[in-house]
Amino acid sequence: MRPVAVLRFSPTEGPAYFAEWLDRRGIRWTLVPLDASAAVPADPRAFSGIAMMGGPMSVNDDEPWVAPVCGLLRDAVKERVPVLGHCLGGQLLAKALGAPVTRAPVTEIGWVDVQSTDAEAQRRWFGGRDRFTTFQWHYDAFALPPRATRVLTNAFNANQAYVVDELHIGFQCHIEMTPELVATWLASGAAELPSTSIGAVHSADDIRRDLPARIDALHAVADDVYARWSGALAV
Repeated sequence: MRPVAVLRFSPTEGPAYFAEWLDRRGIRWTLVPLDASAAVPADPRAFSGIAMMGGPMSVNDDEPWVAPVCGLLRDAVKERVPVLGHCLGGQLLAKALGAPVTRAPVTEIGWVDVQSTDAEAQRRWFGGRDRFTTFQWHYDAFALPPRATRVLTNAFNANQAYVVDELHIGFQCHIEMTPELVATWLASGAAELPSTSIGAVHSADDIRRDLPARIDALHAVADDVYARWSGALAV
C-alpha cells in the first residue's frame, strides 16, 4: 500500500496519536513538514490517503502553501483518495471545496462536548456515540462544503465535523491529542488562556484536570474514526 501523507503546518502540531495509531497497525506514513518548507505533493495518487494536522494560522493568511494544498485536496477528492483534516486541516478541506472559513462565533479552547447530528455517521464513524468530549483550540470556523454532511455540532459552533462522499472527514476539533501534545500547547499558548475558565475558553488548570482519563476517552473515539477512515485507503 502507498503511504499516508501527513501534512504538518506547525512544529508544535505533529501527528501525535494519529501517528501512533498508524504505527500500531503497520500502515506506512510519510511526514510532509510544510512548516519546514517541504514541497506540497503534486499528485494525491502517490498516497493511499492524505491527513492534515492543526496549526495556529488561518487558512485566510497569506501562507505560500495554502493554494497548493487546496489544489491537492480538490484532486484527492476527485480521485477518491481519502482526506482527513484535524482543525486547520478540516478548515483547509472546507476552503478547498468552496466553503468559507471565517472567525468563529465562539472561540473554543479546552475540553468541550460535541454531539452527533447524523445517525448513519454516528454508527459508522463514532462507534455509536451520540456525544463525546473532545479537545478544541480554534478561533476560526468552517461552513459546510457542497455535498458535505454535518456529523458533529455543539452549542458554540454549529459545524464541528463533516463528511464528504463517505470517504473524507474534516474536524473543527482535535481527536489526535496526547498528554505530551496538551503540555506543548499549554506552554506555547499560555498567553491565550484565562486564569479562570470563561465559557468555552478554559484555564490551564481545568485543561489539565483529569487529563489521563480524558485522553483515554478521546483515544477511544479516535480509534473508531481512524479505523473507519483507513478502511477506505487507496491501495
